Amino acid sequence: MHIEQLVGLCVTRLDTIHTAREHALKISRSLIQQCARTIRAAHRGEYGHAATLLAEAGTTATELRTAVADQPLLMGAGYLQDALKEYAEAALVYAFLTDQLAPTADALGVDPAAYLNGLAEAASELRRAILDRLRRDDLAQSERLLAIMDEVYSLLVTVDYPDAVTGGLRRTTDALRAVLERTRGDLTTALRQQRLMQQLARLDPDGLPSGATLPDLDGAE
Repeated sequence: MHIEQLVGLCVTRLDTIHTAREHALKISRSLIQQCARTIRAAHRGEYGHAATLLAEAGTTATELRTAVADQPLLMGAGYLQDALKEYAEAALVYAFLTDQLAPTADALGVDPAAYLNGLAEAASELRRAILDRLRRDDLAQSERLLAIMDEVYSLLVTVDYPDAVTGGLRRTTDALRAVLERTRGDLTTALRQQRLMQQLARLDPDGLPSGATLPDLDGAE
Protein backbone atom coordinates (compact mmCIF):
# COMPACT_ATOMS: atom_id res chain seq x y z
CA MET A 1 0.00 0.00 0.00
CA HIS A 2 1.40 3.38 -1.01
CA ILE A 3 1.95 6.15 1.54
CA GLU A 4 -0.70 8.23 -0.23
CA GLN A 5 -3.23 5.50 0.45
CA LEU A 6 -2.16 5.24 4.09
CA VAL A 7 -2.68 8.96 4.57
CA GLY A 8 -5.93 8.83 2.64
CA LEU A 9 -7.36 6.21 4.98
CA CYS A 10 -6.55 8.38 8.00
CA VAL A 11 -8.01 11.49 6.36
CA THR A 12 -11.22 9.61 5.62
CA ARG A 13 -11.43 8.53 9.25
CA LEU A 14 -10.74 12.06 10.49
CA ASP A 15 -13.42 13.40 8.18
CA THR A 16 -15.91 11.01 9.75
CA ILE A 17 -14.88 12.10 13.24
CA HIS A 18 -15.11 15.77 12.28
CA THR A 19 -18.61 15.33 10.86
CA ALA A 20 -19.74 13.54 14.03
CA ARG A 21 -18.16 16.25 16.17
CA GLU A 22 -19.95 19.07 14.35
CA HIS A 23 -23.24 17.22 14.70
CA ALA A 24 -22.63 16.59 18.40
CA LEU A 25 -21.75 20.26 18.99
CA LYS A 26 -25.07 21.33 17.49
CA ILE A 27 -26.98 18.88 19.65
CA SER A 28 -25.02 19.95 22.76
CA ARG A 29 -26.02 23.57 22.26
CA SER A 30 -29.67 22.58 21.91
CA LEU A 31 -29.48 20.46 25.06
CA ILE A 32 -27.95 23.28 27.11
CA GLN A 33 -30.70 25.66 25.97
CA GLN A 34 -33.41 23.14 26.85
CA CYS A 35 -31.93 22.63 30.30
CA ALA A 36 -31.78 26.38 30.95
CA ARG A 37 -35.45 26.69 30.01
CA THR A 38 -36.32 23.76 32.26
CA ILE A 39 -34.64 25.34 35.27
CA ARG A 40 -36.22 28.72 34.55
CA ALA A 41 -39.70 27.17 34.36
CA ALA A 42 -39.13 25.23 37.58
CA HIS A 43 -38.08 28.38 39.43
CA ARG A 44 -41.26 30.08 38.23
CA GLY A 45 -43.33 27.25 39.64
CA GLU A 46 -44.41 26.14 36.16
CA TYR A 47 -43.80 22.51 37.01
CA GLY A 48 -45.93 21.02 34.25
CA HIS A 49 -44.09 23.03 31.63
CA ALA A 50 -40.77 22.21 33.28
CA ALA A 51 -41.57 18.49 33.14
CA THR A 52 -42.31 18.75 29.42
CA LEU A 53 -39.08 20.63 28.78
CA LEU A 54 -37.11 18.11 30.84
CA ALA A 55 -38.56 15.23 28.83
CA GLU A 56 -37.51 17.00 25.64
CA ALA A 57 -34.03 17.48 27.09
CA GLY A 58 -33.90 13.76 27.87
CA THR A 59 -34.64 12.96 24.24
CA THR A 60 -31.92 15.36 23.12
CA ALA A 61 -29.44 13.83 25.58
CA THR A 62 -30.13 10.41 24.09
CA GLU A 63 -29.63 11.84 20.62
CA LEU A 64 -26.31 13.31 21.74
CA ARG A 65 -25.04 10.03 23.12
CA THR A 66 -26.11 8.25 19.94
CA ALA A 67 -24.31 10.81 17.78
CA VAL A 68 -20.94 9.91 19.32
CA ALA A 69 -21.56 6.25 20.10
CA ASP A 70 -19.24 5.13 17.29
CA GLN A 71 -16.61 7.77 18.04
CA PRO A 72 -14.71 6.91 21.26
CA LEU A 73 -12.52 10.00 20.84
CA LEU A 74 -15.58 12.22 21.26
CA MET A 75 -17.19 10.48 24.24
CA GLY A 76 -15.12 12.39 26.79
CA ALA A 77 -15.11 15.72 24.95
CA GLY A 78 -15.56 18.70 27.24
CA TYR A 79 -18.50 20.19 25.36
CA LEU A 80 -20.35 16.87 25.48
CA GLN A 81 -19.77 16.33 29.19
CA ASP A 82 -20.74 19.95 29.91
CA ALA A 83 -24.04 19.46 28.10
CA LEU A 84 -24.77 16.26 30.00
CA LYS A 85 -23.82 18.01 33.25
CA GLU A 86 -26.42 20.68 32.46
CA TYR A 87 -28.97 17.93 31.83
CA ALA A 88 -28.22 16.37 35.22
CA GLU A 89 -28.50 19.79 36.86
CA ALA A 90 -31.89 20.48 35.28
CA ALA A 91 -33.24 17.07 36.28
CA LEU A 92 -32.01 17.47 39.85
CA VAL A 93 -33.29 21.04 40.25
CA TYR A 94 -36.71 19.88 39.07
CA ALA A 95 -36.67 16.95 41.50
CA PHE A 96 -35.59 19.10 44.44
CA LEU A 97 -38.14 21.85 43.82
CA THR A 98 -41.01 19.40 43.34
CA ASP A 99 -39.88 17.28 46.32
CA GLN A 100 -39.49 14.16 44.18
CA LEU A 101 -36.92 11.38 44.31
CA ALA A 102 -33.74 12.55 42.57
CA PRO A 103 -32.80 10.53 39.47
CA THR A 104 -29.58 8.53 39.45
CA ALA A 105 -26.69 9.04 37.06
CA ASP A 106 -27.54 5.77 35.33
CA ALA A 107 -31.19 6.76 34.93
CA LEU A 108 -30.08 9.96 33.20
CA GLY A 109 -27.36 8.25 31.17
CA VAL A 110 -24.74 10.64 32.53
CA ASP A 111 -21.18 9.82 33.57
CA PRO A 112 -20.42 10.04 37.33
CA ALA A 113 -18.22 13.14 37.06
CA ALA A 114 -20.77 15.06 35.00
CA TYR A 115 -23.54 13.96 37.36
CA LEU A 116 -21.74 15.05 40.52
CA ASN A 117 -20.85 18.43 39.03
CA GLY A 118 -24.47 18.80 37.95
CA LEU A 119 -25.56 17.90 41.48
CA ALA A 120 -23.32 20.60 42.96
CA GLU A 121 -24.66 23.21 40.55
CA ALA A 122 -28.24 22.10 41.19
CA ALA A 123 -27.68 22.60 44.91
CA SER A 124 -26.30 26.09 44.23
CA GLU A 125 -29.44 26.84 42.18
CA LEU A 126 -31.51 26.24 45.29
CA ARG A 127 -30.29 29.56 46.70
CA ARG A 128 -32.53 31.36 44.24
CA ALA A 129 -35.47 29.16 45.22
CA ILE A 130 -34.84 29.76 48.92
CA LEU A 131 -34.72 33.53 48.51
CA ASP A 132 -37.95 33.42 46.52
CA ARG A 133 -39.62 31.49 49.33
CA LEU A 134 -38.24 33.79 52.01
CA ARG A 135 -39.88 36.71 50.23
CA ARG A 136 -43.16 34.79 50.48
CA ASP A 137 -42.50 34.03 54.17
CA ASP A 138 -42.37 30.31 53.35
CA LEU A 139 -39.75 29.41 55.93
CA ALA A 140 -40.63 25.72 56.04
CA GLN A 141 -39.82 25.21 52.36
CA SER A 142 -36.74 27.38 52.72
CA GLU A 143 -35.46 25.13 55.49
CA ARG A 144 -36.22 22.01 53.44
CA LEU A 145 -34.22 23.28 50.48
CA LEU A 146 -31.34 24.46 52.67
CA ALA A 147 -31.17 20.98 54.18
CA ILE A 148 -30.74 19.58 50.66
CA MET A 149 -27.96 22.06 49.93
CA ASP A 150 -26.24 21.13 53.18
CA GLU A 151 -26.49 17.39 52.54
CA VAL A 152 -25.20 17.70 48.98
CA TYR A 153 -22.20 19.72 50.13
CA SER A 154 -21.47 17.38 53.05
CA LEU A 155 -21.38 14.40 50.68
CA LEU A 156 -19.51 15.98 47.78
CA VAL A 157 -16.73 17.29 50.01
CA THR A 158 -15.85 13.66 50.79
CA VAL A 159 -15.33 12.77 47.10
CA ASP A 160 -11.55 12.82 46.96
CA TYR A 161 -10.22 12.03 43.50
CA PRO A 162 -7.98 13.96 41.10
CA ASP A 163 -9.65 16.66 39.03
CA ALA A 164 -8.85 14.66 35.91
CA VAL A 165 -11.24 12.00 37.21
CA THR A 166 -13.96 14.24 38.68
CA GLY A 167 -14.00 16.96 36.04
CA GLY A 168 -13.04 19.71 38.49
CA LEU A 169 -15.57 18.71 41.15
CA ARG A 170 -13.47 20.25 43.92
CA ARG A 171 -13.88 23.73 42.43
CA THR A 172 -17.60 23.23 41.94
CA THR A 173 -17.94 22.03 45.53
CA ASP A 174 -15.99 25.03 46.84
CA ALA A 175 -18.35 27.33 44.95
CA LEU A 176 -21.31 25.51 46.50
CA ARG A 177 -19.85 26.00 49.99
CA ALA A 178 -19.75 29.78 49.49
CA VAL A 179 -23.34 29.82 48.23
CA LEU A 180 -24.46 27.57 51.08
CA GLU A 181 -22.97 29.80 53.78
CA ARG A 182 -24.50 32.96 52.33
CA THR A 183 -27.88 31.26 52.08
CA ARG A 184 -27.65 29.87 55.59
CA GLY A 185 -26.99 33.39 56.86
CA ASP A 186 -30.00 34.78 54.99
CA LEU A 187 -32.29 32.07 56.35
CA THR A 188 -30.97 32.50 59.90
CA THR A 189 -31.68 36.24 59.70
CA ALA A 190 -35.21 35.57 58.45
CA LEU A 191 -35.91 33.05 61.21
CA ARG A 192 -34.67 35.45 63.90
CA GLN A 193 -36.80 38.21 62.44
CA GLN A 194 -39.83 35.94 62.44
CA ARG A 195 -39.32 35.03 66.10
CA LEU A 196 -38.90 38.69 67.02
CA MET A 197 -42.09 39.67 65.24
CA GLN A 198 -43.98 36.82 66.91
CA GLN A 199 -42.79 38.05 70.31
CA LEU A 200 -43.80 41.61 69.45
CA ALA A 201 -47.20 40.40 68.30
CA ARG A 202 -47.76 38.73 71.66
CA LEU A 203 -46.80 41.92 73.48
CA ASP A 204 -49.02 44.17 71.32
CA PRO A 205 -52.68 43.08 71.30
CA ASP A 206 -53.37 45.38 68.35
CA GLY A 207 -50.83 43.56 66.16
CA LEU A 208 -47.32 44.29 64.97
CA PRO A 209 -45.83 47.74 65.34
CA SER A 210 -46.44 49.97 62.35
CA GLY A 211 -43.92 49.41 59.57
CA ALA A 212 -42.59 46.08 60.90
CA THR A 213 -41.51 43.90 57.98
CA LEU A 214 -39.29 40.97 57.22
CA PRO A 215 -35.77 41.83 56.02
CA ASP A 216 -35.39 42.87 52.38
CA LEU A 217 -33.51 40.09 50.62
CA ASP A 218 -33.70 41.55 47.11
CA GLY A 219 -30.01 42.36 47.15
CA ALA A 220 -28.94 39.09 48.74
CA GLU A 221 -28.51 37.03 45.57
